[in-house]
Amino acid sequence: MSVVYDDVCCVMQEVVEREDWTMYVNIARTSNVRHLALSTTKMVLEWTKAVTFIITVVFLLLVMGLEKGLKDYAPTPGYLILTGVYFLVTEKFSTKIVGTWFDNKKFEPFEGMECLYWPTLLLASHLTLSTLLTLLCVSTFNFRLVLLSSFTNLRVKYRELRDDCIKPLQHELATLSPYRPANRSEVRRHDDVCAVCLAPMSSARVTPCYHLFHGDCLRRCLKESNKCPICQYHL
Repeated sequence: MSVVYDDVCCVMQEVVEREDWTMYVNIARTSNVRHLALSTTKMVLEWTKAVTFIITVVFLLLVMGLEKGLKDYAPTPGYLILTGVYFLVTEKFSTKIVGTWFDNKKFEPFEGMECLYWPTLLLASHLTLSTLLTLLCVSTFNFRLVLLSSFTNLRVKYRELRDDCIKPLQHELATLSPYRPANRSEVRRHDDVCAVCLAPMSSARVTPCYHLFHGDCLRRCLKESNKCPICQYHL
């Protein structure tokens, strides 16, 4: 019930703030010719979304108005906090804002791979919260909902986390694993400047030819060539 209410509020906010209500899709940005197939698909999706939203609102109003569904509904503060956090980590607007901040912050331990770490952390939080909510369903002996949640919220999310997040991240980390992190004295002796991007370095990776680069800069260079960007030593 709490998640449904949060979803309704989110959709209402999107409707209020939406500026483009065009139901047609043009074949190009600079063209006024409409793409028939895409326009039809967009119209069907928009109307489906609208009908689903109306049904959800009517159902919510009936439950709250008749009070039959709320008669035995007495959520604890812990339950409200858990469902609220679950809504925040699954709602696109909040995750987009946090993801943009996370990507622009450039945390040193992530070595420029925030775009890979953030989806991994996000889906891991989805999986953790879904597990807790599923365990709550177990405590109420609602085994049908437990089976449904175990497949849609646990198994599907786990496979998405493993295939779309963890494996690409492991691949990028494996690219940097042969090059050890530089210690503070080595970075200071190198004048704290990366030879690739000319930006200051607080952390770096050391190549076999003893040149220092940002981990992200070295990773990008290795995608283009297996040679050192400075001396062309074969890496």
